Amino acid sequence: MAEKSGPDEMASSSKIGGVRIKVIEPAMARIPEGWFEMGCASGRDDEKPVHRVWVDAFDLGAYQVTNAEYGCFLAAKSTAPPKHWNDVDFNGPRMPVVAVSWDEAVRYCEWLSRATGNTYRLPTEAEWERAARGGVEGMLYPWGDAGPELVPDYTKRWKLGPEPVGMYAANAYGIYNLGDNVHEWCADWYDDGYYAESPERNPQGPASGSRRASRGGSWRHHIKVTRTAARSSIPPELQYADYGFRVARSLTG
Repeated sequence: MAEKSGPDEMASSSKIGGVRIKVIEPAMARIPEGWFEMGCASGRDDEKPVHRVWVDAFDLGAYQVTNAEYGCFLAAKSTAPPKHWNDVDFNGPRMPVVAVSWDEAVRYCEWLSRATGNTYRLPTEAEWERAARGGVEGMLYPWGDAGPELVPDYTKRWKLGPEPVGMYAANAYGIYNLGDNVHEWCADWYDDGYYAESPERNPQGPASGSRRASRGGSWRHHIKVTRTAARSSIPPELQYADYGFRVARSLTG
Protein backbone atom coordinates (compact mmCIF):
# COMPACT_ATOMS: atom_id res chain seq x y z
CA MET A 1 0.00 0.00 0.00
CA ALA A 2 1.34 3.42 -0.93
CA GLU A 3 2.19 5.81 1.89
CA LYS A 4 2.54 9.58 1.91
CA SER A 5 6.23 10.48 1.69
CA GLY A 6 6.23 14.24 1.25
CA PRO A 7 3.99 17.03 -0.07
CA ASP A 8 1.57 15.28 -2.46
CA GLU A 9 4.01 12.49 -3.37
CA MET A 10 3.48 8.78 -2.77
CA ALA A 11 5.95 6.12 -1.71
CA SER A 12 5.38 2.55 -2.85
CA SER A 13 7.35 -0.53 -3.77
CA SER A 14 7.83 -2.10 -7.16
CA LYS A 15 9.42 -5.26 -8.49
CA ILE A 16 12.11 -4.71 -11.12
CA GLY A 17 14.10 -7.73 -12.25
CA GLY A 18 12.54 -9.77 -9.43
CA VAL A 19 13.80 -7.36 -6.76
CA ARG A 20 11.37 -5.25 -4.72
CA ILE A 21 12.48 -1.63 -4.39
CA LYS A 22 11.11 1.53 -2.84
CA VAL A 23 9.81 4.12 -5.28
CA ILE A 24 8.65 7.66 -4.56
CA GLU A 25 6.49 8.87 -7.42
CA PRO A 26 6.71 12.65 -7.79
CA ALA A 27 3.67 14.86 -7.31
CA MET A 28 2.52 16.08 -10.72
CA ALA A 29 0.46 19.06 -11.88
CA ARG A 30 -1.61 19.17 -15.06
CA ILE A 31 -0.59 21.84 -17.57
CA PRO A 32 -3.43 22.52 -20.03
CA GLU A 33 -2.96 22.60 -23.77
CA GLY A 34 -2.84 25.97 -25.44
CA TRP A 35 -1.03 28.73 -27.27
CA PHE A 36 1.34 31.14 -25.56
CA GLU A 37 3.90 33.78 -26.47
CA MET A 38 7.37 32.30 -25.91
CA GLY A 39 10.40 34.53 -25.40
CA CYS A 40 10.94 38.11 -24.29
CA ALA A 41 11.31 41.15 -26.54
CA SER A 42 13.37 43.00 -23.91
CA GLY A 43 15.50 39.97 -22.99
CA ARG A 44 18.73 38.58 -24.38
CA ASP A 45 19.17 37.83 -28.06
CA ASP A 46 18.53 34.11 -27.54
CA GLU A 47 15.05 34.94 -26.18
CA LYS A 48 14.06 36.58 -29.48
CA PRO A 49 11.97 36.73 -31.50
CA VAL A 50 8.91 36.33 -29.32
CA HIS A 51 6.88 33.70 -31.12
CA ARG A 52 3.56 31.93 -30.75
CA VAL A 53 3.83 28.31 -29.60
CA TRP A 54 1.25 25.58 -29.06
CA VAL A 55 1.94 23.00 -26.34
CA ASP A 56 -0.18 19.88 -25.86
CA ALA A 57 -1.46 19.19 -22.36
CA PHE A 58 1.06 17.39 -20.15
CA ASP A 59 1.94 16.77 -16.51
CA LEU A 60 4.90 18.47 -14.87
CA GLY A 61 6.52 17.74 -11.54
CA ALA A 62 5.12 20.13 -8.96
CA TYR A 63 8.56 20.15 -7.34
CA GLN A 64 12.15 19.76 -8.42
CA VAL A 65 13.26 16.13 -7.97
CA THR A 66 14.35 15.74 -4.34
CA ASN A 67 17.12 13.81 -2.66
CA ALA A 68 14.51 11.44 -1.18
CA GLU A 69 13.15 10.65 -4.64
CA TYR A 70 16.56 10.35 -6.27
CA GLY A 71 17.82 8.21 -3.40
CA CYS A 72 15.37 5.46 -4.41
CA PHE A 73 17.00 5.42 -7.84
CA LEU A 74 20.49 5.23 -6.35
CA ALA A 75 19.51 2.35 -4.08
CA ALA A 76 17.79 0.42 -6.86
CA LYS A 77 20.68 0.83 -9.27
CA SER A 78 23.47 0.51 -6.66
CA THR A 79 24.85 3.69 -8.19
CA ALA A 80 27.34 6.04 -6.56
CA PRO A 81 25.66 9.26 -5.36
CA PRO A 82 26.38 12.63 -6.98
CA LYS A 83 28.78 15.14 -5.54
CA HIS A 84 27.56 16.95 -2.40
CA TRP A 85 25.27 14.02 -1.50
CA ASN A 86 26.65 13.96 2.05
CA ASP A 87 27.16 17.72 2.37
CA VAL A 88 24.90 19.19 5.06
CA ASP A 89 24.15 22.20 2.85
CA PHE A 90 22.71 19.96 0.13
CA ASN A 91 21.55 16.63 1.60
CA GLY A 92 18.18 17.34 3.20
CA PRO A 93 15.57 14.86 1.93
CA ARG A 94 13.31 17.67 0.66
CA MET A 95 16.15 19.58 -0.97
CA PRO A 96 16.48 19.23 -4.75
CA VAL A 97 19.10 16.73 -5.85
CA VAL A 98 22.08 18.60 -7.33
CA ALA A 99 25.23 17.84 -9.33
CA VAL A 100 23.32 15.48 -11.61
CA SER A 101 24.36 15.51 -15.27
CA TRP A 102 21.81 15.63 -18.09
CA ASP A 103 22.44 11.96 -18.83
CA GLU A 104 21.92 11.02 -15.19
CA ALA A 105 18.64 12.95 -15.11
CA VAL A 106 17.50 11.05 -18.21
CA ARG A 107 18.50 7.72 -16.64
CA TYR A 108 16.45 8.59 -13.55
CA CYS A 109 13.42 9.28 -15.78
CA GLU A 110 13.91 5.95 -17.56
CA TRP A 111 14.20 4.09 -14.25
CA LEU A 112 11.14 5.83 -12.78
CA SER A 113 9.17 4.95 -15.91
CA ARG A 114 10.01 1.25 -15.56
CA ALA A 115 9.34 1.28 -11.82
CA THR A 116 5.91 2.92 -12.05
CA GLY A 117 4.55 2.04 -15.49
CA ASN A 118 4.18 5.74 -16.29
CA THR A 119 6.35 7.41 -18.92
CA TYR A 120 8.53 10.11 -17.36
CA ARG A 121 10.98 12.37 -19.18
CA LEU A 122 12.53 15.82 -19.01
CA PRO A 123 10.33 18.73 -20.12
CA THR A 124 11.08 20.64 -23.28
CA GLU A 125 11.97 24.33 -23.06
CA ALA A 126 8.56 25.21 -24.48
CA GLU A 127 6.77 23.06 -21.90
CA TRP A 128 8.82 24.55 -19.08
CA GLU A 129 8.05 28.13 -20.13
CA ARG A 130 4.37 27.33 -20.73
CA ALA A 131 4.12 25.94 -17.20
CA ALA A 132 6.09 28.80 -15.64
CA ARG A 133 3.80 31.41 -17.18
CA GLY A 134 0.80 29.90 -15.43
CA GLY A 135 -1.58 30.92 -18.21
CA VAL A 136 -0.65 34.62 -18.04
CA GLU A 137 1.05 36.28 -21.00
CA GLY A 138 3.92 38.73 -21.03
CA MET A 139 4.98 38.76 -17.38
CA LEU A 140 8.71 38.83 -16.64
CA TYR A 141 8.45 36.40 -13.69
CA PRO A 142 5.99 33.69 -12.68
CA TRP A 143 4.39 36.13 -10.21
CA GLY A 144 4.39 39.25 -12.45
CA ASP A 145 6.84 42.04 -13.29
CA ALA A 146 8.08 42.95 -9.80
CA GLY A 147 11.80 42.37 -9.31
CA PRO A 148 13.33 39.41 -7.47
CA GLU A 149 14.11 41.51 -4.40
CA LEU A 150 10.36 41.53 -3.67
CA VAL A 151 10.20 37.73 -3.47
CA PRO A 152 9.21 36.73 0.10
CA ASP A 153 12.25 36.55 2.42
CA TYR A 154 14.56 37.12 -0.56
CA THR A 155 17.51 38.34 1.48
CA LYS A 156 17.27 35.42 3.94
CA ARG A 157 17.14 32.57 1.44
CA TRP A 158 19.72 30.47 -0.43
CA LYS A 159 22.68 31.42 1.73
CA LEU A 160 24.81 28.27 1.38
CA GLY A 161 22.81 26.13 -1.02
CA PRO A 162 19.29 25.39 -2.23
CA GLU A 163 16.31 25.30 0.11
CA PRO A 164 13.81 22.47 0.55
CA VAL A 165 11.31 22.47 -2.31
CA GLY A 166 7.82 23.89 -1.95
CA MET A 167 8.44 26.25 0.95
CA TYR A 168 6.61 29.15 -0.69
CA ALA A 169 3.53 29.54 -2.86
CA ALA A 170 3.03 27.70 -6.14
CA ASN A 171 2.11 29.43 -9.39
CA ALA A 172 -1.36 29.26 -10.93
CA TYR A 173 -0.71 25.75 -12.29
CA GLY A 174 0.47 24.41 -8.92
CA ILE A 175 4.22 24.41 -9.72
CA TYR A 176 6.76 25.38 -7.07
CA ASN A 177 10.24 26.96 -7.29
CA LEU A 178 9.87 28.14 -10.87
CA GLY A 179 12.71 30.52 -11.49
CA ASP A 180 14.66 29.81 -8.29
CA ASN A 181 16.57 27.27 -6.20
CA VAL A 182 18.41 25.30 -8.92
CA HIS A 183 18.71 25.37 -12.69
CA GLU A 184 16.59 22.63 -14.26
CA TRP A 185 17.71 20.46 -17.17
CA CYS A 186 15.40 20.45 -20.20
CA ALA A 187 15.17 17.81 -22.91
CA ASP A 188 16.31 20.09 -25.74
CA TRP A 189 19.66 20.70 -27.29
CA TYR A 190 20.46 24.40 -27.03
CA ASP A 191 20.79 26.79 -29.99
CA ASP A 192 20.83 30.53 -29.42
CA GLY A 193 19.11 31.13 -32.77
CA TYR A 194 16.49 28.39 -32.51
CA TYR A 195 13.54 30.72 -31.93
CA ALA A 196 13.84 32.09 -35.49
CA GLU A 197 13.08 28.65 -36.92
CA SER A 198 11.12 26.96 -34.12
CA PRO A 199 7.97 25.13 -35.24
CA GLU A 200 4.68 26.46 -33.87
CA ARG A 201 3.51 23.19 -32.34
CA ASN A 202 5.32 21.31 -29.56
CA PRO A 203 8.87 22.41 -30.45
CA GLN A 204 11.48 19.86 -29.40
CA GLY A 205 14.61 21.97 -29.90
CA PRO A 206 17.40 21.43 -32.44
CA ALA A 207 18.23 17.95 -33.71
CA SER A 208 21.76 18.14 -32.31
CA GLY A 209 24.16 20.38 -30.44
CA SER A 210 26.93 20.53 -27.87
CA ARG A 211 24.99 22.00 -24.93
CA ARG A 212 21.68 21.06 -23.32
CA ALA A 213 19.12 23.72 -22.46
CA SER A 214 18.20 24.53 -18.87
CA ARG A 215 15.73 26.86 -17.21
CA GLY A 216 15.17 28.51 -13.87
CA GLY A 217 17.30 30.38 -11.37
CA SER A 218 20.14 29.38 -9.08
CA TRP A 219 20.94 29.73 -5.40
CA ARG A 220 24.57 30.34 -6.41
CA HIS A 221 24.01 33.44 -8.54
CA HIS A 222 24.18 37.01 -7.31
CA ILE A 223 20.59 37.44 -8.53
CA LYS A 224 18.87 34.33 -7.21
CA VAL A 225 15.71 34.36 -9.33
CA THR A 226 15.59 34.16 -13.12
CA ARG A 227 13.04 35.64 -15.53
CA THR A 228 10.55 33.19 -17.03
CA ALA A 229 11.89 33.58 -20.59
CA ALA A 230 15.57 33.46 -19.66
CA ARG A 231 17.51 30.57 -21.21
CA SER A 232 20.69 28.87 -20.03
CA SER A 233 22.74 25.90 -21.15
CA ILE A 234 25.82 23.82 -20.35
CA PRO A 235 27.40 20.66 -21.81
CA PRO A 236 25.30 17.64 -20.77
CA GLU A 237 28.10 15.83 -18.94
CA LEU A 238 28.70 18.60 -16.40
CA GLN A 239 27.60 18.20 -12.77
CA TYR A 240 27.14 21.50 -10.96
CA ALA A 241 25.97 22.17 -7.41
CA ASP A 242 23.21 24.45 -8.68
CA TYR A 243 21.85 22.10 -11.36
CA GLY A 244 18.89 19.78 -10.79
CA PHE A 245 15.75 18.87 -12.70
CA ARG A 246 12.02 18.17 -12.57
CA VAL A 247 10.16 15.50 -14.52
CA ALA A 248 7.41 15.70 -17.12
CA ARG A 249 4.87 13.14 -18.30
CA SER A 250 3.05 13.07 -21.64
CA LEU A 251 -0.68 12.36 -21.64
CA THR A 252 -0.68 10.58 -25.02
CA GLY A 253 1.76 8.45 -26.98
